[in-house]
Order: sequence, then structure tokens, then C-alpha cells
Amino acid sequence: MTDVAVHPAAVQHLVPLLERLTLEQKAALVQGADFWTTVPLPGIGLRAMTLSDGPAGVRGPRWDEREPSLNLPSGSALAASWDVDLAYRYGAAAASEARRKGVDVVLGPTINLHRSPLGGRHFECFSEDPELTGELAAAYVRGLQDNGVAACPKHYVANDSETDRFTVDVRVDERALRELYLAPFERAVVHGGAWTIMSAYNGVDGVTMTENDLLETPLNSEWGFDGTVISDWTAVRSLGSVPAAQDLAMPGPAPAWSGLVEAVRDGRLAQADLDRKVLRLLLLAERVGALGDASPATPAPLDGPAFARAAAVEGTVLLRNDGVLPLAPAALGRVAVIGQNAREARTQGGGSATVIPEAVVSPLEGLRAALPDADVRFELGAVVQEGVSELPLHQLTNPATGEAGVRVAFFDAEGTELFAENRRSTALVWFGGDAPVSASATVVFETLYRPAETGDIELGFAGANPGRLYVDDVLVLDDAPVIEGSDLGAAFLNPPSITATVHVEAGRETAIRVEFTRAAAGALSGALSATLGVAPGRTDPEELIARAVAEAAASDIAVVVVGTSSRVESEGYDRTSLDLPGRQDDLVRAVAATGTPTVVVVNAGSPVVLPWADEVAAVVQGYFGGQEFGRAIADVLTGAAEPGGRLPTTWPASLADVPVRDVTPRDGRLDYREGLHIGYRAWLRDADAAAPAFPFGHGLGYTTWTWDAAHRRGDAVEVVVTNTGRRAGKQVVQVYAERPDSTVERPVRWLVGFAAVRASAGESVTATIAVPSRRLAHWAGEWVVEPGEYVLRVGASATELPLTLAWHTEGASA
Repeated sequence: MTDVAVHPAAVQHLVPLLERLTLEQKAALVQGADFWTTVPLPGIGLRAMTLSDGPAGVRGPRWDEREPSLNLPSGSALAASWDVDLAYRYGAAAASEARRKGVDVVLGPTINLHRSPLGGRHFECFSEDPELTGELAAAYVRGLQDNGVAACPKHYVANDSETDRFTVDVRVDERALRELYLAPFERAVVHGGAWTIMSAYNGVDGVTMTENDLLETPLNSEWGFDGTVISDWTAVRSLGSVPAAQDLAMPGPAPAWSGLVEAVRDGRLAQADLDRKVLRLLLLAERVGALGDASPATPAPLDGPAFARAAAVEGTVLLRNDGVLPLAPAALGRVAVIGQNAREARTQGGGSATVIPEAVVSPLEGLRAALPDADVRFELGAVVQEGVSELPLHQLTNPATGEAGVRVAFFDAEGTELFAENRRSTALVWFGGDAPVSASATVVFETLYRPAETGDIELGFAGANPGRLYVDDVLVLDDAPVIEGSDLGAAFLNPPSITATVHVEAGRETAIRVEFTRAAAGALSGALSATLGVAPGRTDPEELIARAVAEAAASDIAVVVVGTSSRVESEGYDRTSLDLPGRQDDLVRAVAATGTPTVVVVNAGSPVVLPWADEVAAVVQGYFGGQEFGRAIADVLTGAAEPGGRLPTTWPASLADVPVRDVTPRDGRLDYREGLHIGYRAWLRDADAAAPAFPFGHGLGYTTWTWDAAHRRGDAVEVVVTNTGRRAGKQVVQVYAERPDSTVERPVRWLVGFAAVRASAGESVTATIAVPSRRLAHWAGEWVVEPGEYVLRVGASATELPLTLAWHTEGASA
């Protein structure tokens, strides 16, 4: 019999099921069955659980355009709302999508911090501040789990950049680890009740995270986590993670745990360690309705596009406005919409967080719909895209079916066709699913292409495999894209491209076939990523700018949409610059110089340098706004909606001004030398530093406010603000603490609470913001509140703080 006394109360009732399992069944259960599912054990009533990438939508177990997903705004856009209720609804929306796709565990939210704006996965994370990140993370988790789907906050812990992410050893002092990097995870567990946590690839202080004591302390022993620790994919490296509190190795079966049964039998590993993992997995199954008679909870009904649009509006930040916004549609005769991102918007960042939406509304489409009486004209202005993008579906015919699309066939080494499918895209990923990727030697795409225009195009393919491209049975390309760096995940999720110049004629059907030779091995041997498409043409950049200038000069208003490309913001690599790619800065300056009022919309998931910000009439940061991005931008520009966002990250005027720029390991180590001082904390620390372009918390609206009073009520601050403008608006009340005479090192100022409030014209509202003692505490082997006087400052950003309140505490352990 199992000694039930060693198991926590939450799993006691599951011990009888544990005792019915063989050692082999237990060892199988703690490893995945494949890329996305766990092992079923029908004998005890356990079905397989399905896990899926999120967190800005739910892709499901297949990466397939025939099974589209709701594409929500990016994590940084959600954080820009500073709205806990919206974060809860966002989690609930993800739960609805998860159940529609048969998913039990959503791998999100991503709650690593914006330690540096150079972090490549910045867009997927929330903010540079642990308080803001933690509050939103807990709400997101509750929204998912109240609807019966497990959340998996990630990546635990200190996975704050991408360079050498599989092997980097992060060195961080204990105070910074506790007060910054662990704090959001603590909030997600203690206040959110997370049912799972994802352990990261990296090491911390010399130990890889899947074997690190941090999985036990503080996660289990201090925070009371009773859930399942799921590894990032392939992060389990050895049997050394079995004694650690690492519960599920994904994907499975995990090679690193292939000797698990033998190691338990011969005494190298303890049976109790395995049993603990099994019980936690059974508890997870019970919670998501995968065990016994339990059934999954039914999420609340969801109008996905409507929610995506509303969420994008709430995360849109008005950075600058000279009064040109909101636009007056009736006064506009001709409108110039300029920029590649205006027509081909980025609605999400690159990498595993990618979902495939049913449709995307671009800013150009959104503005044309919102301005039906205006003559809205488009110019490209500057090329942003790098590499090939998929061929338009309406220009393709599947030669096998005669319907729109492409035929894809898989062949073995002898040339025998193993499998074929009809797809509706030429940008395809197989990461699990039915296709026999591992058994295939060659994969062939075939389609009939009808171009819209006559001329030369740059036709080619992207992928990590060699390929041969045929046009009308003529070989035009036989090569392999050159993979940069050693991150196989980056090469898989955002592969390089090669092209050949091909002449096409408008309306004439051109037969295209590309044959990929499979070369993947190791952990990604069962996966494949390939795109057949067209790269940007070779038009003279000066000509593109000249066309845009001419159109702007002839228009009443110019809306320029600038942004990043998939080669700038993606999983797998960090950024080397904060500049906009291509000639976009030159484009904006040239358009602004026409004298036509110029509104710039920034379509980027993280900070970019805007050297022309003072030369234009307005700047709007739209982030990666999800599939309804275009409608949301139109809502904000026309005043149909209030821009609801405030910056969750400090925006610099130049890269040289950024306090923390080190994201590249040296000899395998990345030292967090800055300690407690990241983000706005670092900017405030150096009195001689250049001011940021836009501070943390900054964002404008379409009304005006007065800050009337701040009072203490127990352990809360009551703040009264009045909308003194002519229309309803939103304000984000931010409370920061200071302790200038502290006996320990502290930030100059740190966020301790916030609340989003809304008021009609002329209305006063009161925000009540809790400031428990823990918000003032520092880590000294335990949480300690230093006695004495703190100063609380209240306002609209980390630097605009008109109200001050003395806050006395007697001090104690928190």
C-alpha cells in the first residue's frame, strides 16, 4: 500500500487510483504520448488530455488553416489595457476557444518580464513590472480555469530573452529573483490558483530549470502549488529531473526519461517521486474533466471577433496627439493610407504562439469601412516584409480537386506516396497531426497559380529543408535556405527564404511544384515547416517614397502604418536594434514634410525608436492587435472608441539610452547585473540619464482629467478623479511607493497598485486600490516590511504623479 500520509490533502482521494497502476503505466503517464497529448489509461477512467499553444488564442493540436482559431491581441497589448477585468475575460475567451478545439491545457499566459526591450519574445509577455504582470496574470488564469480549462503560466523562471535559450545559465541575485522574476508566478499561483506551470529551458544559478530546486521552493513549499509542472518542449534533459518537482515531460515519449522504469526498479530513483507526479497529473485530469465521470466545464458563450476588437481598442495607446485625433469623418474628402503594415498587418508575433485566424482585418480595410464617404487611397511607401509570404488563396487552384488551394503529398525514399492532403494555404506547418512526416523523404507542393499582374516576381520557398522549385515543369531553383544560428526552434518557426526571378502574366495559369527533401532530425524529426510564396519585388525605395509623398500631398490626412517584420520580433532570437526595418523612418519624415496632417500607427509588439515623433500630428501604438486590428484602429482614429491603453513598458528615444541591453550570454552565462533595476526603475535610478521618449504608464485619451484627492482607508488608497472634458473617457490610476531613507537598497519608485476607471463628461469617480503590506516588503530570506514612513505617489504614469500621500507602517514580516 502507498503511504497516503506523504501526499497533500488535494490528492488523497486519488491514491486508490494510483495503487491500481503498474510501474510501467506510471512511467508512461508522466511523459506525453506525442507532441500534444498525454497518455490515456482507460483502466482507471483516464482519457488523454490535450495541450495547446496559446496564449493569444488557442491553436489546438493541429497547425491547420482548415481549423482556424481566434487571434487575440498580443500579451503586450493586453497588458497595455491595465485592466484586470479585461484580462479575466481574455482568459475566458481562451477557454471558450480551447473547448471548441478539444483542448484541456492552454500553454499560457507568458509572464516573463520585459527585462530588456531587445528580448525577442517581448510581444508575448506582459510588461516590465512584476505588479502589473502579476495582477493581469492571476486574472487571466482565473478566467481560463473558472471555465474548466487549465492555465499554464510560463516560462518558470528567468526566461527573459531568447539568445541560447536552451542552454543559457541565468545568474540573478536572490532579491531580484524573488521581487521581480518569481513575483508574477507567485501571484498566478497564490491568487490565480494555477493548475499547471511550465518549466523553462534555461538554467538559473547553474542548474537547468527542469532539475532546479526552485520547482520545489518556493513553488510548492511556500506558495502551496498542488498542480502539475509541465516542461517546455524537450526541456527535460535527464533523469535528474525526476527527483525534482518536474511532473510531466513533453513532448513524449521523452528520450531523457526512457530509462525511468529501470531506474526506479534498481533503486536509483525513488518510487515516491514518481508517485507524486502521477497523483498531480490525476488531479489535473480531474480538474479539466478528463478523469472518471467528470466532464469538461462549459465555457461562457463568446462572440470572438467582437471581443478581439474590444480588447484591441483597450490596448491601443495614444502616445502623442496635437489635436488632430479623433478624426472628423464628415470633413475628410481624400485620405492617404500608407505602409506595408497598413495592407498586411502583423496581428501576432512569430513562433509557437502563432495561431491561424479565419480572417484578418487590416488597417486599410478598417479605415475604408469606417470612412465610406471618403476617397481612401493606398501606397506601399516602404518594404517591411523579409522573405516569402504565402500565395493568395483566391489565385490558386488545386490540380487534383479544381478547388482553391494546393495539393501536398508525402513520399518515402522509394518514391511511394504515403499520404496526401488538400490544403488552403501555401504556408504550412506540421507539428503533430496525421501526416507521416517522420516516415517521409520528400514532400511535394503542387498548385496552379493565376497572378493578378504581369511582370517579374520573386518566387521561392522558406523552410529548413532543401528544395527544388519547378515552374511549368522547368526547374528554376534547386537550393537550401541558409539557417542562421543554432536555434532549431527559430529555424522551424520562422525559417529563411530563397527565391528566383520568374516572369508571369496576369490571368495565365502557371503550374508550380516544389519538392522538399526532408532533412530534420532529433527532437523536431516529426515536424515540418515550409512556405511557397513570393518575396517583395525590387522596386526602387526612393520611388516608393515618392509615390507616398505625392498621395499624401493630395490628401486631407495621411495615415502611415509602420511596424516590425517576422525577422524582428519572434521566438528563437533576440533583437539587435530598436529601429524600424527598411526605409520606414525616411518614409514618415517625407510624408510629414508635405504639411498634410500625419497620423502614424505603430504595428509592433514591443518598443521601437520613433525619431520623427515630434514631427507628426499623432502617434498611436497598436501593438499586435489580433485579427480585428484594423477595425480597432479605425475605431480609435475616428473616435468611435477611446484609446484605452497605457504603456506597460518604457519606450526609449534611442537604443543607447536603454539601461538594460545585455541579452547575450558570455561563456554560457547571462548575468542580471542590474539586480532590482529594470524598466522604469532603471530609468529613475540614474538622474543624469536621458529621459525616455514615453514613460511607463503613459497614454493619452480624448478627454481631460483632474486629480482631486488621495486618502488612506485602512490598507487601501482612495483616489478621486474627475473627467473635465466633453466626452466619456478612461483613466488608469497608478500608485507608486517610495522610501528615500530606506536602510536597504530599493528602486527610487515602484508600482504597488493600479485601477482602470471610466467616467462620463463632468463625472467624478473614486478608485479604491489595495496596498497590502507585501507591496512594500523586500526579500531578506523572508518578506520583511521596513517600519516607518513611505511616500505613495498617485498619477497617470511613472513620472506624472500629482498626488502624494504619507503611508506609515509599523513593519513586520509580510
